[in-house]
Amino acid sequence: MKLSIPSVVAAALLASSVAAFNPVKSVQRTSVSLNAKKVSFKEDSRHALVAGINQVANAVKVTLGPKGRNVVLERNYGAPEIVNDGVTIAREISLRDPEENVGARLIQEVAAKSDSKAGDGTTTSTIMTQAITNNGMRAVTSGINPVALNRGIRKAANLISDKIKELATPVTGIDDLRNVARIASGSVEMGRIIAQAADKVGDTGSTVVEESQTLFDEVEFTEGLTIDRGYISPYMVKDQERQIAELVNPKVLVTDAKIDDVNEIVPLLEQLVKSKDPLLIIAEDVTGEALSALVVNKMRGVLDVVAIKAPGFGSRRREYTQDIAIATGASFVAEELGITLDSVTLDMLGTADRIVVAKELTTIVTDGKQQAEIDSRIAQLRRQAEDADTEFDKDKCLERIASLGGGIARIKVGAATETELKDKKLRYEDALNSVASARELGVVPGGGACLAYIQNAFKDEVLDAMDNDDERQGASILINALGAPAMQVAENAGIEGAVILAKIQMMAEEKGFGWGWDAATNEFCDLMERGILDPAKVTINAIENSASVAGLVITTECLVTEIPVEMSEEDRQRMFDQQNMAAGMGPGMTQM
Repeated sequence: MKLSIPSVVAAALLASSVAAFNPVKSVQRTSVSLNAKKVSFKEDSRHALVAGINQVANAVKVTLGPKGRNVVLERNYGAPEIVNDGVTIAREISLRDPEENVGARLIQEVAAKSDSKAGDGTTTSTIMTQAITNNGMRAVTSGINPVALNRGIRKAANLISDKIKELATPVTGIDDLRNVARIASGSVEMGRIIAQAADKVGDTGSTVVEESQTLFDEVEFTEGLTIDRGYISPYMVKDQERQIAELVNPKVLVTDAKIDDVNEIVPLLEQLVKSKDPLLIIAEDVTGEALSALVVNKMRGVLDVVAIKAPGFGSRRREYTQDIAIATGASFVAEELGITLDSVTLDMLGTADRIVVAKELTTIVTDGKQQAEIDSRIAQLRRQAEDADTEFDKDKCLERIASLGGGIARIKVGAATETELKDKKLRYEDALNSVASARELGVVPGGGACLAYIQNAFKDEVLDAMDNDDERQGASILINALGAPAMQVAENAGIEGAVILAKIQMMAEEKGFGWGWDAATNEFCDLMERGILDPAKVTINAIENSASVAGLVITTECLVTEIPVEMSEEDRQRMFDQQNMAAGMGPGMTQM
């Protein structure tokens, strides 16, 4: 049927008049509201970033050197923490101004990268970043191309890193390890304990820092092995502060199967509930209902269980899991051997003295019951290494030998108060990381003397390697920043930094590389002979990380941040009530 135009118009008018006299409740539409952003350009953006970087760096740099001071960190619960660790201090700082806070986050990234790569040198990285950034900003303001500056900084960083590798001296014995640990921890006693532990376990072993109930520190040695796999689910963590799961006298299930059906492991779990034994599951993977059942029982306290994936990939995964089964005395559960998961009994599980499972690492402290089997397995692996067709296969065999034969040193840290205990643990961890770095690339003179020497001796060589004047300006900025760590060590000791830096460079020029200033005794001496050493890897990482972030800050032309919304207590309560009403509850009620 066709409608004429007048009839259509009349129908529309009739409908509108009906709607006018019979109002219908309008449909509420929800919309997503995004927070407003603040955009800053050019000098404003760069100055805000530098202000944030300076605030973090000024807080961190007071800890550098033997006469460095401590920083007190407030805690929402418990006693305040007094620390001397650069990365710990940097992570705690959050600034009120959003733009300055971006700068603070950038320098925290520098400290975190240095900590993850070398385990130490976070304060040096922070000081270098501050020096490069401040000098770079002056150059950009004067009209120099920031992109060319960044390119020059990066080129110079690569050249200086190569020079440090050339100047580094390999670690020769326990004395070098003790000196590195002493400088990193700031304690002669800590240096002695760490050197003793590192010398005992060798290159293949590992060292664990634990809390002790006594007032003094001690070290214990236990045979064990480490696996580069962590817990499958974070709900398996017991120690929330350290983010680890620790099992004492656990049972160990080793299988090459993928566990996804909870019915396969129910018979074993029922036996473990009765025996009250903790359980570590090492499998290809644990997923689905099986993982859910383990997590639920763990959280309810019914069963203390942790699951990790088997180490390695492909055909090597089976070999690694067999190594673990031998080390713990477990029966290797595999269908091709005629053993299924639902037929596993307690006597088929392995045992261990203690197992510590972190996010990406598992340490198994064996109980020593399987030493004969481990020695036999190591002898078999040595024969395989000799008969290996490729260098890769040989290296893998040697890795497995090291994993099985390496011992574990447990450093038990004691202190009178909880605050002192936390500080000592951080110092121990820094020193252990420094020792590992020193073994990898060798050592250089400490106290900033190595960088001060490079600044004076290789300045012309680095500048000549640049392509144009703008790049040379960038290289000059990095070279000038090399003296900042030595100057800060002096200033923390109450002496003018520029004077000490000039004297260090003069002494090195007259008497050779290795001479510098001992801040602890206020003497100029041969630092290598006196044992004031820094790992070359730590120094290299400090240069590379600081040059990377500082170069990016210099090239910043625009900064985008959220505009913070200040809410009163009444506004917060009103928003909370609205959320509860939307969830179907009354105002002021909380979910059970």
